[in-house]
This record gives sequence, structure tokens and C-alpha cells, in this order.
Amino acid sequence: MFEEHLKFYQDFPTPGIKFVDIIPYLQNRKVFSEVTSEVGRLITAPSVACPEARAFLFASPLLIADCGVDNIILFRKRGKLPYSGDDLQTIEIMKEYGADKLIYRNSDIAAGKAEDGVFHVSVVDDVLATGGTAEGIAKALETTKLVIEGKEYGVKVNEFIFIVELDGLNGRDRLSEIAPVYSIAHI
Repeated sequence: MFEEHLKFYQDFPTPGIKFVDIIPYLQNRKVFSEVTSEVGRLITAPSVACPEARAFLFASPLLIADCGVDNIILFRKRGKLPYSGDDLQTIEIMKEYGADKLIYRNSDIAAGKAEDGVFHVSVVDDVLATGGTAEGIAKALETTKLVIEGKEYGVKVNEFIFIVELDGLNGRDRLSEIAPVYSIAHI
């Protein structure tokens, strides 16, 4: 149902890559509402981790939906996330067309709700290709230890939720070893 609204661009951003354009989801009120409702239905954590930039567009509406989300953890490129002190954390990710780095803030995790010493997080992203970005985010989060008022807290990724999954690239296989994987549309 959702697949019919997508657009595709061959050899973008580099030769050999078939870019999936989800912008049509944002241009159709009914489709956008249905997609975000489906994402909200799948979420089991109060915090959502989302890499820039398109994932922000699908994660942010969850803050006002009735799905239990009350915190967003942004993963941005270098120089895009304001911070103070030693709050920033850097992770290296391997995308289908090369290595990259993302930055997140420990204070964004700590802004969420912990349960039994653990911050539970759902990872939401626009497209699942090889899974490198989501895997990097999950591994970084699950190795994060926060000390708040003298007590140590860990982070657990509950699930991965993608707007579109590129089935032929097997990203699901590498992520399912970490947590369940859900996708709204499949290509």
C-alpha cells in the first residue's frame, strides 16, 4: 500500500545506488498520518533514536501521538549538534556507499525515562539498506553507561523501525541479532 507513493532515482548519490525518495510520504497528509500511526503502533520504548535528517520527520510527530514516546535522541553529523562539556559522543557507521560519523548527546538519553536502571530506546530511520547506520547507533547506545546522581544506567534497544526496507540488501539479518526489526514498506 505505501510502496506506490515512493519515487526512485538510479545512481544517486553515487553510481550504483538506487535512491528511495520518501518525500512523497510527507506531501500527502493521509499517507503521512498512516505511516506515523504505524510507526507509533510498533514502538515499545519511551525514547526514540533517529539519525538525520529524514528520520527526524517521522520520529518527531510521535511526541504528540498517543504511543508513549516522550523523548527523542538525535544523531547528527559533526558540527550540527550544540553541546556543553563532554556531552557529545561520536560513532562511526558504515553505510552502503561509505563510512560516516554521527554525533549524539548523553544528555538526550538521560532526558528520557529509565526503568530498572535501563533507558529503553526504539531506533527509527527512514530506509533500511545494509543496516550499517542502525547497527552503529544500536551498538553505541547499548555500550553507553550514564551516571545520574551516583547511579549507573544502561541503554537497551527494544526494536528497529524503518519507513522503507530494501529487501535485497539483507540489513534486517544483521540487525535482528540485536533487536526485532519492523518496516512499513518493502522494496
